[in-house]
Amino acid sequence: MVFNSIPYLVFLPLMVLVFYLTPHRFRWIPLLAGSCLFYMWFVPKYILILLITIVIDYSAGILMEKNGDQPKRKKTFMVLSITATLLVLFIFKYLGFVNDNVVKLCQSLGLDVRTSVKLILPIGLSFHTFQSMSYVIEVYRGNQKAERHFGYYALYVMFFPQLVTGPIERPGNLLRQLHEEKRFSNDHLTRGLRLILFGFFIKMVVADNLGVYVDMVYSNPLEYNSLSVWIAMVFYSFQIYGDFFGYSTIALGSALLMGYEISDNFKTPYLSKNIAEFWHRWHISLSTWFRDYVYIPMGGSRVKWSRWAWNIMVVFVLSGIWHGANWTFLLWGLAHGILHIVEKGIRKKEKRGTTTTGRLFSVLFTFLLVTLFWVFFRATNLTNIKEVFQAAFTHFHEGQSLGVDWKGWVFLGIFVISDLLLFNTRFDHWCKGKPAVLRWVLYFGMIFSIIVFSSVENFPFIYFQF
Repeated sequence: MVFNSIPYLVFLPLMVLVFYLTPHRFRWIPLLAGSCLFYMWFVPKYILILLITIVIDYSAGILMEKNGDQPKRKKTFMVLSITATLLVLFIFKYLGFVNDNVVKLCQSLGLDVRTSVKLILPIGLSFHTFQSMSYVIEVYRGNQKAERHFGYYALYVMFFPQLVTGPIERPGNLLRQLHEEKRFSNDHLTRGLRLILFGFFIKMVVADNLGVYVDMVYSNPLEYNSLSVWIAMVFYSFQIYGDFFGYSTIALGSALLMGYEISDNFKTPYLSKNIAEFWHRWHISLSTWFRDYVYIPMGGSRVKWSRWAWNIMVVFVLSGIWHGANWTFLLWGLAHGILHIVEKGIRKKEKRGTTTTGRLFSVLFTFLLVTLFWVFFRATNLTNIKEVFQAAFTHFHEGQSLGVDWKGWVFLGIFVISDLLLFNTRFDHWCKGKPAVLRWVLYFGMIFSIIVFSSVENFPFIYFQF
């Protein structure tokens, strides 16, 4: 089930109604059942894979707590749990990629090897795998008590608003809230509906309309002139932001209708003045996951420079691979890691303090670099990357123009303005205190735009593939 669908518009209010009509001690039952239905709407049988990881990590948490006075046994259960969880992720997400590359390598050496692995990637596997791992690690560290109620733990992993595309929650936030009694609140209802409406607008009107032009260019970049390719590259920067930000905002609103506060995943990332700041504002739940469970355990920044650079590259390469089993994602992660290291070296030589003009230049330059790196992320393969850059930097006087109608530019402009207005602020909080007339004009404007200007093409959420 996807957010931008009629089934979800029926499912969500029914889920909220049943939630509040059910006594607190039994609410986990309809929530878990609804989450299972939500997930099974895609490919029903893949819920069994999710159940396997849930059982493994639930059992590991209890066994680690029972063996708290035996560090070696406790660590063994932690390692076994993480290994089993990662093995499931590897089989369904990376086994085919590894097999294909081994076959190509063997064939290049003259060996007649022909094997293939074709598995459908379960929706959201990378997200709930990392969420399960965070629970196991926190129990091992002693920061989280093992959850003894299987239903609550399963709900922690399967909570439908953030099940398939995050944010990647921690047990200290979500699992704790699932045990708390939530009472109906007009404030939660109002804020939740604001977020859902805003998320639908950003996804269905802004991102999807931009996606039409992005797909046209990336499907055959050599047919277009340089200006058109650059327009498509910029459009993709805002398409992927609007798509993922829109999903995350709908998720926030859906959870808030039932009183649950899940984590913000974005804080105006394209207003960052460098790559380091960008990763503090983009996909925050993933970047903080790698910080807490990979970067800091490796030594973080408390090591000599060469080791720090190595830590940074490991994190960004893993981040790239996390996004997909393709060389393009690996290159994307490498590019961000290298730039992060170069920028830190430059910042050491800079004087403290930045003028407004300097800040503006830094923001625009960072956006330019991020836009260039998105080519690695969006391209289907290495050849596609080469063609996009070739057209962008050599087709100044050849190729056709990309005919962008007024909707693309107008809604992109609205999105940019809204991002400036919402700097470090969430839409539901921004609306608070604003005149009622202004708020209702915005609400009706977004509803009208969704009905009239939504893209005729039904674009799936980009991060569903991860």
